[in-house]
Amino acid sequence: MFHRAEVLWLACSICNIRKEKRFCLAVHGRICAQCCGEQREVTLDCPPQCPYLQQARVHEKPRDFGDSVPEEMFPKIVVREEFLEQHEPLITGLLHGLGKVARANSHLRDRDLIGALTAMVRSQQTLSSSGLVYEEKLPNPVQQSVIDSLRKLLEEFRQVEQRHLGYTHLKDRDVLLALVFLVRLAHMRTSGRPLSRAFIDFLGERFAAMQTAIEGAAEPNSRLIIP
Repeated sequence: MFHRAEVLWLACSICNIRKEKRFCLAVHGRICAQCCGEQREVTLDCPPQCPYLQQARVHEKPRDFGDSVPEEMFPKIVVREEFLEQHEPLITGLLHGLGKVARANSHLRDRDLIGALTAMVRSQQTLSSSGLVYEEKLPNPVQQSVIDSLRKLLEEFRQVEQRHLGYTHLKDRDVLLALVFLVRLAHMRTSGRPLSRAFIDFLGERFAAMQTAIEGAAEPNSRLIIP
C-alpha cells in the first residue's frame, strides 16, 4: 500500500484528485491531463514554449461565427475582397506592428490587442463619419500602448506615401476598414479563452521574420499574402 505522502506526490497539483501526468510550466508542477485541457489559458497562464499548448495549437482551427457575427466584430461595416487586395501592404504592416508590440511585452494577451483595436475602430468611425478626431484614452495602459504604437505606424505609412508618391493616398475610411479587418481576424484566431495568446502566436508565426511592410507600401508589385 502507498503511504499518504506518496499518494499526494502522485496527485495533480491543481485538483489533488487525479493522478499527475505531465509537467506544467505555468504552475511549475505536475498536473493531470484533464486539468491541463480544462484550465489551459483559463486559469493557467501558459507560456508559448509549453509543448502541450503547442500541440493544442496544431489542432485548433479559426473560429467560425457563420451568420451570427457578434457586434464586437462590427458586422455592419463591409470590408470587400478588393479592398484587402489593394491595401495589403497597409494591413500586413499593421499586423507586423502588432506582432512586434506583442514580442516586446510578454504580458500582452489576445484580449488586450482586441480591446485596443476595438477602441481604434470606434475612434476611426467617428473620424470617418464626422471628421472629428476622437481618441478615447483607455484606463488600461497596456491597451493604450498598443494604440499608440499603431497610430505611430499609420503616421509612418503616410510619410512613406508622401516620400514615394508625392502625396498621401491613405484615407480615413481606408484605415477604418483595415482596422475592422484586424479586429475580425483577431476574433477568429484567438481561442476565446481569458488568457489566450493564440492570435499573438499566429502573428509571431506569420509576421515575425518580415521586414516592415511600411517601407514597401508605395513600391510597385509589393504583393503580400494576407491569411
